[in-house]
Amino acid sequence: MRKFVRKFVALALSFLALFFLALSAAAAFADDYPSRPITIVVPYPAGGPTDTIARILAQRMQVALKQTVIIENISGAGGSIGVGRVAHSPPDGYTLSIGHTQTHVLNAALLKLDYDVVKDFAPISLIADTPIWIVSGKSLPPNDVKGLIAWLKAQDGKATMGTVGIGSPSEFAARVFEKQTGTSFQMVPYRGGAPLLQDMMGGHVDFAFGQAAGYLTSVQNGQLKAFAVLQPKRWWAAPQVPTLDELGYKNIDASFWHGLWAPKGTPPDIIAKLNAAVRVALADPVVQDRFKKVGQEIWPVADQTPEALAAKQKAEIARWTPIIKASGIKVE
Repeated sequence: MRKFVRKFVALALSFLALFFLALSAAAAFADDYPSRPITIVVPYPAGGPTDTIARILAQRMQVALKQTVIIENISGAGGSIGVGRVAHSPPDGYTLSIGHTQTHVLNAALLKLDYDVVKDFAPISLIADTPIWIVSGKSLPPNDVKGLIAWLKAQDGKATMGTVGIGSPSEFAARVFEKQTGTSFQMVPYRGGAPLLQDMMGGHVDFAFGQAAGYLTSVQNGQLKAFAVLQPKRWWAAPQVPTLDELGYKNIDASFWHGLWAPKGTPPDIIAKLNAAVRVALADPVVQDRFKKVGQEIWPVADQTPEALAAKQKAEIARWTPIIKASGIKVE
């Protein structure tokens, strides 16, 4: 019996020694971080709203981290390919995922993913938010929502609406709009916001329910016209554009909120360093001005935490999953 106890104690001490050795190694690793360039994977083509946010953020983060931050665009499958790349990356803080409502909420209910949008990621911080609004090329005949609805009915289902991916917040908002207004139109999926913008300005697609930030400059320049914004109050960046709520079309509110994630298992000390770098970036007046110019609203300081991002993601999954199930949309 004594021999057994001695062996048990010796084995327990060995495990404890290995445990503390691992902790020491992890701490040393975190102390050295970052020792090489960090990559933020943007799951859409260059030039769109998510790409713009990432590049503004990365430029300032690398100053705080004293290391290069690279942007890598990996598009396709509604952003799931790029997000999957990060999910399967080593949890060392060198490969990060920037995403939004579609990539880290809706895709989980729409696609067969080989990763879990919650369990396979470690949240870092909320970044910025922008609403969805209805826009079209300047040559489209109607000039307000009433005229747009009449025009859509006259087109008898032949009008085209561009959307980024399949099953995005924009698509679900458009489907609710169809139902409330008694209209119908064809939805044309695009791989990113930039190619959709080009086609809309070129008259190849009629209109879009899109990220407001992605089209703000084009609306301000008169290349596009905006019909309504999908939120309860008018948007600070374009207060002249009415809301659907005030026009009588309720509960079609939707936005694209952006966050930053690392792979599951990334050491807490590294998450803390990354979060601190994001906070420094978002507090910089130059970054704030650049975000404002492209229609992005930075989240309040109190929401720039891993916990706030986790809570936002959880709440959005709870909100959107029933809507997705009711829609019957399923992308295989």
